[in-house]
Amino acid sequence: MSEPSHGVRIYDVADLAETEARAAELAAALAPGDLVTLTGDLGAGKTAFARALIRTLAKDPDLEVPSPTFTLIQTYDTPRLHVVHADLYRIGSPDELAGLGWDEAAEGAAVLLEWPERAGDALPEDRLDVEIRLVPGSPDARRIVVTPTGRWVERLDRNVALRKLLAASGWDAADRIPIQGDASTRAYERLVRGEETAILMIAPRRPDGPPVRDGKPYSAIAKLAESVHAFVAMADGLRGLGYSAPEVLAADLDAGLLIVEDLGGEGVLGPEGPIPERYELATALLADLHRRDLPETLPVRDDGEHVLPAYDLDALLMEAELLLDWYVPHIVRRPVSATARDRFVALWRAALEPVQAQRRTWTLRDYHSPNLLWLPEREGLKRMGIIDFQDAVMGHPAYDLASLLQDARRAVPERLELDLFQRYLRARREADPDFDMADFAASYALMAAQRATKVLGIFLRLDRRDGKPGYLRHVPHMEAYLRRNLSHPALAELRVWYRQNLPTLFETGTPR
Repeated sequence: MSEPSHGVRIYDVADLAETEARAAELAAALAPGDLVTLTGDLGAGKTAFARALIRTLAKDPDLEVPSPTFTLIQTYDTPRLHVVHADLYRIGSPDELAGLGWDEAAEGAAVLLEWPERAGDALPEDRLDVEIRLVPGSPDARRIVVTPTGRWVERLDRNVALRKLLAASGWDAADRIPIQGDASTRAYERLVRGEETAILMIAPRRPDGPPVRDGKPYSAIAKLAESVHAFVAMADGLRGLGYSAPEVLAADLDAGLLIVEDLGGEGVLGPEGPIPERYELATALLADLHRRDLPETLPVRDDGEHVLPAYDLDALLMEAELLLDWYVPHIVRRPVSATARDRFVALWRAALEPVQAQRRTWTLRDYHSPNLLWLPEREGLKRMGIIDFQDAVMGHPAYDLASLLQDARRAVPERLELDLFQRYLRARREADPDFDMADFAASYALMAAQRATKVLGIFLRLDRRDGKPGYLRHVPHMEAYLRRNLSHPALAELRVWYRQNLPTLFETGTPR
């Protein structure tokens, strides 16, 4: 193989078996929405390449994969992907694609497209072209030229790194089963090797977005992790304290690839909602964590150190303002006035400044039901598995308690919240007789209100900007949490702002 500039890769293969091996390698990199165009000489083996790729995805070496020259479009449902194999040789113009039902067939699928030039300008910029050329004088040999465009350039490099990591760690022959991820850009797969399983985490370095304030992108201001170094450091740190974070089994930190311990899929929710016993343990774990003096700097294996950033005013205010940018315009059908925005920021700044002076601890930020796993075979606090903590910061302990007891994905009954809150206070007082319960209660209401404010903005952004309306089903209970928090006397001035600018928030049952 040679690697010319711009990410182009050239493979000289001796026979059909080597061609099929290259197709199998590519199959491992495909994801929903991908487009692979197949070009090259007549009879060079474009359909054979596609056939090998589809059979690899289907895990069926004998699967019937006919040429789509006459049917134009063939579809396949494989364990990991819905695949469309199309051949545009017989269409006369790009306008005919609509009549073929192209858009409907290709939506959410990985598409293998022969004769792509017949589609004209209808193809997306992000695609991978596989050109297969005959080699003069050698009937079986082929030259395969792989040309990535758009995001495929980086993905090809990452796929090479992934193959090396899987091979080096002994997981190269494992089945790879996609796992539904979160709202982030990370992707997860379950690796299955006989009776053993592990989790593959694909988290390339976060690119900087556009500057939003003081020349900094949102991710920098909100203190979001840029690479998997943070995950590895926090995983080792939590395990060192005796908690059940996933063990990192293998890693390519530069490529953003991790193979980690599989903690299973049994969570803390039942058919009726939160399971009290499991929420009690999750609460006890937080109380145990928060009683400790924790370092701000953690080692990252043999690759330097990770410094947990401070969850400072800039981050907290930026997050709160998401409500103004997304939720408020949706509710009141008009942008927030400059006066109302200035007042909102001033009130939040005044409320949060005293909290900044209080003792800080590890704040995992997403300590709620999707990231908590029940491990009944373990003992004590180790029965609670913890995942998704790479964005951890040094912040107020009330924030994670609010994340748990006012779960963003599932309504927690107020009575259960109060019971668990009191359990937490008693545990903290037992560990420290000077622990101020009343002061913590006020901080809890404040941090819970900030989180609810932020999350409402995020859920509306996920709907309006990212096309993910499913998050809207969580809005009603987030609104209920916010009303509950704003009722605390310490938040009286903030409550006035919300009542003046979002009166429907206090009218339960109001359609959204």
